[in-house]
Amino acid sequence: MLIIGLTQYLAVIFLVAHPENWYGKIFDFHLFLLSSSTILIAAAGYIINDYYDIKIDYVNKPHKVVVGKLVKRRIVLASHVILNFFGIAIGFYLSIWVGIINFLAGFLLWIYSNKLKRQPLIGNVVIAILTGLAILVVAVYFQRNVSLLLNYSVFAFSINLVREVIKDMEDLRGDMRFGSKTLPIIWGLRKTKYFLYGLIGIFVFILFILSHQLDNLILNVFFIVLIVPIVYLIYLLYRADSQRRFHQLSTYCKFLMLAGISSMVFF
Repeated sequence: MLIIGLTQYLAVIFLVAHPENWYGKIFDFHLFLLSSSTILIAAAGYIINDYYDIKIDYVNKPHKVVVGKLVKRRIVLASHVILNFFGIAIGFYLSIWVGIINFLAGFLLWIYSNKLKRQPLIGNVVIAILTGLAILVVAVYFQRNVSLLLNYSVFAFSINLVREVIKDMEDLRGDMRFGSKTLPIIWGLRKTKYFLYGLIGIFVFILFILSHQLDNLILNVFFIVLIVPIVYLIYLLYRADSQRRFHQLSTYCKFLMLAGISSMVFF
């Protein structure tokens, strides 16, 4: 959630604001509300996801289970509703389109946790789309540098789709026990790895096309340099064969996203 807020602030300060007035955006009240509404929706999504995943989490990560142990389930549900309400309400206060995006995000996060998460690929795609939307909503509200923001949105979508599939590989044992039908369960780890190799290659190709269309030298250089850690990601994926290593891969994807987002400062 902190990454979401940081991403939106960087996007507005370095991609949206006028160069001579970028510092004014740091204390922009509307940006604060936009970021807060997105974080509230994301927090509600985390909460409802933990609520529906109690049994699976007892198998995959028992030391991290909070729902039912430290917090009562009815309090969890109430928190989910309240956070969603305020996130959507703030969105509609800012603009009708931001409100609609927040409403759809809250709904998709609920249906993802309730059903889609246990289906092959579609749940992964939903979460990746919502991650990209966290950047696109900035373009929707501020209506400036939309093409550049779209590039970063695609980047965030790509990295998070790969990460979501890796997380399914990490959670394989618990998911199998409770009847989930994620890609690693249907295809097995080896075929899922082949799928990820292809996915990574496709997204790198798409990102190069998008950056080339913008005709931005810095962005082109950035994506060329980014190939090195992406190749290392493929190597780590090839070597991964345990829950611990898949968890390390998931964390590595987070750092890749942070590295990508941080390149905004060069614009």
